[in-house]
Amino acid sequence: MKKEFDVIVVGGGATGLGVARDCALRGMRVALVEKGDLANGASGRNHGLLHSGARYAVTDRESAEECITENMILRRVARHCVEPTGGLFVTLPEDDLDYQKRFIDACRTAGIQAEELDPNEARRMEPAIPPVIGAVRVPDGSIDPFRLTLANALDAERHGAVLYRYHEVTRLLRGARGIEGVEMESKHGAERVELYAPLTINACGIWGSGFLQKVGIELRMFAAKGALLVFEHRVSQMVVNRCRKPADADILVPGDTASILGTTSVKIPLESVDEPRVTAEEVDLLLREGGAMIPSLLTTRIMRAYAGVRPLVAADGDPSGRSLSRGVVLIDHAQRDGLEGICTITGGKLITYRLMAEKAADFAAQKLGVSRTCETSIRPLPGSERLEKMGDTRTAGQRKFHFFSRRLQVQDRLGTLAEGVPLASSEDRSLVCECEEVTVGEVKNAFQTLHVATFDDLRRRTRMGMGPCQSMLCSCRVAELAVCNFDGDRDVVSELRRWLSERWRGVRPIAWNKGLREVELTQWLYKEVLGIQKGVHDEV
Repeated sequence: MKKEFDVIVVGGGATGLGVARDCALRGMRVALVEKGDLANGASGRNHGLLHSGARYAVTDRESAEECITENMILRRVARHCVEPTGGLFVTLPEDDLDYQKRFIDACRTAGIQAEELDPNEARRMEPAIPPVIGAVRVPDGSIDPFRLTLANALDAERHGAVLYRYHEVTRLLRGARGIEGVEMESKHGAERVELYAPLTINACGIWGSGFLQKVGIELRMFAAKGALLVFEHRVSQMVVNRCRKPADADILVPGDTASILGTTSVKIPLESVDEPRVTAEEVDLLLREGGAMIPSLLTTRIMRAYAGVRPLVAADGDPSGRSLSRGVVLIDHAQRDGLEGICTITGGKLITYRLMAEKAADFAAQKLGVSRTCETSIRPLPGSERLEKMGDTRTAGQRKFHFFSRRLQVQDRLGTLAEGVPLASSEDRSLVCECEEVTVGEVKNAFQTLHVATFDDLRRRTRMGMGPCQSMLCSCRVAELAVCNFDGDRDVVSELRRWLSERWRGVRPIAWNKGLREVELTQWLYKEVLGIQKGVHDEV
């Protein structure tokens, strides 16, 4: 089977979906191919930090300026994804107070609002911090990467883009003009399909170098693994950073019901990027450094640990890999490698995904002779349109808690997308996941309209199973709903086992003391009480 498009985007993370949306908004016919689910890679494995750019102000002014510009844009166009918590950079007694002055000056030079605070005022503002000798307030915040990625996907589809999830590119189609398209194969066993387009955009992140090797292009990438810890409640109400040169475990981000501490940075082999593991040594490092900045972390329950992998691109002609770029990299392979019809967009951060997409879409428009310009800096994402008309008077997504209104709870998470969630009946208003307050109606809506193929997909759409119980209580309820809503003849019990095994991967690195007892109780409940004979940990 053959299909024709103007642009083929490979990679379904925030950048790839941003590219697909931007190109579709300009009238291009777009296909996106992703081997797994949306936000299955680095886009779904990060802090969820809405960078102000302050972290990079001293060491990388260009990145700092990009971050603060995109920060302000996302507060406008992705309001339902953003929580404007504000951020503090704190100087501990053992830190260099002179660095704080350089930090403030660098922030202001980069256009970042940086307000020096009296240390006592800072502690009144954020009681979680210890006694400090200096503090600076900056416009940091948190952003939900799953909502952000989904909103881009929905808008891309609304404007004609075709998304092929769970399809893997088996080869690039090479012709007289260069790359003319891709051949892909469904992971669910369907026939192979050939997609043709004048331009293929490689937005595969750390997997991009392997993708290019299919046509003999060498792009030296290094994988930087970052480990993070998730704590069971909001330890702080603001993003807290250590005011020093960027290092390990110096950012705590409150997001939804939890807090995320990170990160480390360790180079790992490219062969291990599919399953990055958090080590006991990394957990110890995160707790030691994070506990100095927020002492209560040392006595707060850790829900899970996870790791993401960032791509670092080596400069051409540098076999050592010492000259690595952490910024946005756009490569025209016609110019670099003499191969027409393909480009690569990589690097950057979650906060700069829209800027990266704009650069790639500008390149596509130039190649294809499309005159329409980028609209994504002013056009709200689905979920963030018309919020004021719904009675939402918050600034950029400030969270509220609604104890008596399921509709307002769902609206708080989904913005205007909540209009499509069924909540009329008492059954639909019932909670599937008490920890994250996910309703039956949200789960049904996700199954029916948001392309859910696995329980893990459902987690990314609704936050089901991401709270303190880590799916121990809600998994079987979801399995019951899945029986009625999964497409085709699916083995729901096998899917439940896979889901529980996936959740165990995040618990394993922190399974000690009380955590280990929780693991044993969970296994006993599923094997002995619920009758799932194969242990939930046996597959790991």
